[in-house]
Amino acid sequence: MPMPSKLTEPDVLQRISLRLVGEDERAAFDQLLEGRHYLASARLAGQTLRYVAELDGQWVALLTFSAAALHLKGREQWLRWSPRQRARRLGLVVNNSRFLVLPERQRYPNLASRVLGLALRRLSNDWQARWGHPVLVVESFVDESQYRGTCYKACGFAAVGLTEGYGRASRDFYQEHGQPKQLYLRELRPGARALLRRGRLPAGLAEHQEQIAGPCPLRAGELGSLLERFRVLRDARRGHGLRHRQPFVLACAAVATLMGSSGYQAFEDTCKKFTQRQLKALGCQQDADGNYAAPSDSTFWRVLTRLDAAHFESVVGAWLLEQEVSVLARLAVDGKVLRGSGRTDGQPLQLFSAVSHRLRLTLAQVPIQEKSNEIPALPPLLRSLPSLEGTLVTADALHCQQESARVITQELGGDYLFGLKGNQSGVLERAERLLAQQAFPP
Repeated sequence: MPMPSKLTEPDVLQRISLRLVGEDERAAFDQLLEGRHYLASARLAGQTLRYVAELDGQWVALLTFSAAALHLKGREQWLRWSPRQRARRLGLVVNNSRFLVLPERQRYPNLASRVLGLALRRLSNDWQARWGHPVLVVESFVDESQYRGTCYKACGFAAVGLTEGYGRASRDFYQEHGQPKQLYLRELRPGARALLRRGRLPAGLAEHQEQIAGPCPLRAGELGSLLERFRVLRDARRGHGLRHRQPFVLACAAVATLMGSSGYQAFEDTCKKFTQRQLKALGCQQDADGNYAAPSDSTFWRVLTRLDAAHFESVVGAWLLEQEVSVLARLAVDGKVLRGSGRTDGQPLQLFSAVSHRLRLTLAQVPIQEKSNEIPALPPLLRSLPSLEGTLVTADALHCQQESARVITQELGGDYLFGLKGNQSGVLERAERLLAQQAFPP
């Protein structure tokens, strides 16, 4: 499209505006993409937004954003999130799937970065307005045999590596196309990467993560041994005609939890997706028609609310330690308030937990006594675990105490990594003074 010849590039960039494409413009928009974009396609996946950049009402660039790729090795390494987090939070990542600049790039070399920058400033708000949730990270692919990705670098994207050169041909099948592309990634808000790999999202974002389960990190044989462990637990239910045996219900709840579900309804929704073979492997009994059915949310409630919680925790904890030899290599201890609980003093119940770094699974927990804090709860919590010989225990600054350090190192044979703030008089100052000195010979 011709551009006004008398305008300099700074004039052009200053007068560029960006807006969403209207439904009545969709056909013309798609036609331009199919005719002038190197991919020759306007087909987009999942939730989408289409933008047009204009100069005095004339289209100068087209952009589309759509659903993120299901799995990218470079992105997963850059974010460092778990498979479960990826499955539930992938909707917070979007893909800049098309970018077409209409004028000759030689005349306005900074036009692409100007348009992309305008889009990035408004993208999350526009996505929230259209699809009901914000986005935190943008990804894009650049074919470096044709482009250098200069505009992405100028807008703060990081090149994280080449793709493998495969394209999705069907739901679970990929074909090699021999054209690996450079993957570019950018945070839309500071700290987005850290947010996406947190154990729990902040309240403002947690409601937007997908209510789906992630892949289970354990094999069928390992889950079968868990089923055997559950047989030792007494079933508190009474009466004839119980449809589901307790070991099966507990096995379903355990697998659903490992896949990221939380809550009775979430357990039911996840287990309904299991195949007949999977339900059979977990111990389900056939109904009159020869089929296997998942437990309902009310069945999960009746079984789980009547369990001996301490016995159940010891069974699951011992089984987890057998599955992953390195699970005790690094442990984090922390306290959390149990939502919806209440005690005689009107304060909610607080639980103090030991969580594995790698699998992010709770191995043990104890209640924090009324009118107390986490400090006296640390020794009984760690003593309830098997040998901590060689284990690194991490904790926040509250536990930077001599007695806590003594229990971990001298009594249990582990190591500790405590945060240090100003909560103990003089300790922080002495540490800063000593660390400023030469600790090791040059």
